[in-house]
Amino acid sequence: MKKLLRFLKYLFFGLIVLLVVGYLIIYLLANRASNKNMDLLGPEAPTLTQNGKTYRDLNKNGVLDTYEDPEAALESRVEDLLSQMSLEEKAGTLFINMIGTTSKGEPMEKPILTTDIVELAASMVFPSNSEMIARKKMNSFNILASLDADLMAKYNNTIQKMAERTRLGIPITVATDPRHGTDTNPGAGLYTPAFSQWPTSLGLAASHDTNLVRQFGDIARQEYRAIGISLALHPMADLATEPRWGRINGTFGEDAWLSAQMTKAYVLGFQGDSLDDNGVACMTKHFSGGGPQKNGEDAHFPYGKDQVYPGNNFDYHVIPFIEGAFPAKTAQIMPYYGIPIGQTSEDVAFAYNKDIITGLLRDSLNFDGVVCTDWAIISDSRLNEGRAWGLEHLTYKERVKRVFDAGCDQFGGEAIPELIVELVEEGQLIEQRLDVSVKRVLRDKFRLGLFDNPYVDVKKAMALVGNQKFRKAGKHAQAKSTVLLKNKQLLPLKHGAKIFAFGMQEPERLEKFGQVVNRPEDADVIVIRIKTPYDERDEYFLEQFFHQGRLFYTESELQEILELISQKPSVVVVNLERPAILTAIDAEAEAMLAEFGTSDEVLADLLFGEKRPEGQMPFELPSSWEAVQKQLEDVPYDSENPLYPYGHGLRYGPSDHSN
Repeated sequence: MKKLLRFLKYLFFGLIVLLVVGYLIIYLLANRASNKNMDLLGPEAPTLTQNGKTYRDLNKNGVLDTYEDPEAALESRVEDLLSQMSLEEKAGTLFINMIGTTSKGEPMEKPILTTDIVELAASMVFPSNSEMIARKKMNSFNILASLDADLMAKYNNTIQKMAERTRLGIPITVATDPRHGTDTNPGAGLYTPAFSQWPTSLGLAASHDTNLVRQFGDIARQEYRAIGISLALHPMADLATEPRWGRINGTFGEDAWLSAQMTKAYVLGFQGDSLDDNGVACMTKHFSGGGPQKNGEDAHFPYGKDQVYPGNNFDYHVIPFIEGAFPAKTAQIMPYYGIPIGQTSEDVAFAYNKDIITGLLRDSLNFDGVVCTDWAIISDSRLNEGRAWGLEHLTYKERVKRVFDAGCDQFGGEAIPELIVELVEEGQLIEQRLDVSVKRVLRDKFRLGLFDNPYVDVKKAMALVGNQKFRKAGKHAQAKSTVLLKNKQLLPLKHGAKIFAFGMQEPERLEKFGQVVNRPEDADVIVIRIKTPYDERDEYFLEQFFHQGRLFYTESELQEILELISQKPSVVVVNLERPAILTAIDAEAEAMLAEFGTSDEVLADLLFGEKRPEGQMPFELPSSWEAVQKQLEDVPYDSENPLYPYGHGLRYGPSDHSN
């Protein structure tokens, strides 16, 4: 036994040594590669004055080129820059990839050992900043880090300086998924505590207030630009007609007309009436409407590749774009991963589908802005296979060509511009086709003022991001979006009430109005916060972040909830990511609230009547799992005998007893 233990000890230490040595080798190789990449960069761009005009000499030739002239016409600047770009520079412009940031706000150049799963993945999986900027000549990236405002502003300035040292000094477009909610999903949204906190898009829709949504967009715009973000990879104009879908949380609900109103207000808040150097460009997604996923399975994964229309309701899903995104002049569009089964001449994914991108989006709807694919539809990575649904048999190079043939401009989540270069050199793709797409990307960079000044003021960022005015507005939106589902004269609670709180992160917030007790039997009222149920899956890395599958609580989950709320008059507060089945809980609770990102602080105000819930349900709540299974994926509010219908929302009445 002792010999075995000694052997295991030596084996353990041997493995540790091998891991350390392996890490050191990888680190040293990465450091060497980074130095070589940085050697490719030239000097910084000087600021010069010529004929009374001050400009940034981005190509360092000592002459005021048209593309460097802030007073030149937009198209003239675009054409001048395009004429100076090499094939490699054009190819690099047509990719936008994830980019790594260290916890200190510095470019990710070497692998990092950390418990932060996002930072670890960024350092191990993504190419280094210098490789993409200096070697691959890319100039659009989406950031995943959630740091303090000063660190994110510092990072923007650092990579913009790196880009300035490239041959033509083309500035970087920094993009991001939503950051103003409280959830983190590397495939959909990123919680950033430095920003003001707002309800999800479902909550904004529940407010039915377009002015509130535009205010959100305007505040988010200011916070984004303060730290250097100029492209929003949102909003989602998709419809929540399939209640099992794992991305409902990012939509404006299941009603196409409400979604159109919300989408329009959202884009106007970010972009303004006309996109300029104060705005943030919106990449509205996912054309022509994600959401009707077969059995609710998400198209990030192979088992969810089919998008189906059993109700023959394809046109309904285009309404939020036609009536919302396009009237607001959304700068960019992103198609989804799925295959629109039976809707086009070929069952292939949206970004590969010429009938969708060229036939519908370009020709019929006259959209001439950037169309960027969803992330990672070409190549396999350590995290997932390339999502070329319907065309899995094609090589990477063949997939790239098919995307261009379909009418798209830019590739999301990829860093393989060399394939475009090879296609042109082999005569499979003409350079003039690239020029069409490159010009679209450059136009937005010029509109956003990035060529004139891509840098931000770190001190101003610290003062503006997450300021008290913005946070107050976010809290107001949280309260207004909360839906009062049921109230048997229990709410608002009486001041001084004894409360047993379960599921709250900050139950002490209730002490402002009442008394929090440690045992249910000592309480006047029980307040319990619960979440939407889902199936836990782990076959693919991203599955842990996508809540999919069941909408019902398991027997043990339900028993725990019912045993608690049956003891005293109870208020159940449910966070709705998707339409949870609440029938049994509703039967037992005296009051129920549905929330979409309401903090415990705001909830306390709502419970005691200091603020009032005003929301209306953005989707219906099904009464049973059987009803969910019978409904059609592409049809709204078609569940049999819903527990609460679309638009339901009560108000506190004249018998309010908060005092």
